[in-house]
Amino acid sequence: MRARLTILDDYQSVALASADWSAVADSHDIDVVTTHLDGDELISRLEASEIVVAMRERTAFPASVLAQLPDLKLLVTTGMANAAIDLSAAHEQGVVVSGTGGSGREVAELTMGLIVSLARHIITEDRSMHEGGWQHTVGTRIEGKTLGLVGLGKQGAWAAELANAFRMRVVAWSPHLTPARAAAHGATAVSKEELFATSDFVSVHMPLTDSTRGLIGAEELATMKETAYIVNTSRGPIIDGEALLMALMVDTLAGAALDVFDVEPLPAADPLRKLSNVILLPHIGYVVDDVYRVFFGEAVEDVLAFDAGSPLRVL
Repeated sequence: MRARLTILDDYQSVALASADWSAVADSHDIDVVTTHLDGDELISRLEASEIVVAMRERTAFPASVLAQLPDLKLLVTTGMANAAIDLSAAHEQGVVVSGTGGSGREVAELTMGLIVSLARHIITEDRSMHEGGWQHTVGTRIEGKTLGLVGLGKQGAWAAELANAFRMRVVAWSPHLTPARAAAHGATAVSKEELFATSDFVSVHMPLTDSTRGLIGAEELATMKETAYIVNTSRGPIIDGEALLMALMVDTLAGAALDVFDVEPLPAADPLRKLSNVILLPHIGYVVDDVYRVFFGEAVEDVLAFDAGSPLRVL
């Protein structure tokens, strides 16, 4: 009897083209879901699936969802960590969770692209041109400006490297950051207070944990320059959403660029969509062809290894 495999959240319909699924298709019926599913609709679509391939954290698998999927045997997540999967519940239910490799400097690249877009009003001028207009904003040079990195892990370090190529002054803060580690990546370690008070651009590069949820709130945003911008390509809840919305609405910040949100996909009626001083992207930091080839290529490997009785990259 053929097993059923479901690929979730393939928004661009590229999963099957990003890898060779032929060996999997020989023994599995593959169902590709190109929209985001939740609640009863998700359970209904997955209830007959023995294998599910999840794209990062787009769909959550808490214990309550896993308990409604008794046929599930293998859950593949792209990437080697997924905070949206209850690993303990999966293990208790006998579900193997496997990961993949894949991410590189693409998030740091997007960060710098957003900084340049904010500084030069690229989105505003592009829209104006499409509407028949001509230049009407005055940009700012980023050379010599201060970039404050909240977090100097892998992505933060890569962002620092790129910012240095733009001849920006880079400062960084995280709870355990040492001056030596900061210097090794071309940054200066400063206090959290100094970072927010002195930076022309603040960029978030921390994982979402209990300690980082709401890390940047009204107090931090209030100390930023009125000419400063904040960029978040990490996780939405690290910044207090209500505090950020208020700061943007009353112009205590020049603007923001956001690739991540508290609720994803971002609801159509979210007030952020109505603000002209915000660049909004649909969580595309890792969405590049090179990464997708690794994600789905290794997902195929995970499925075949599981079928052979020797699961790979088990989380």
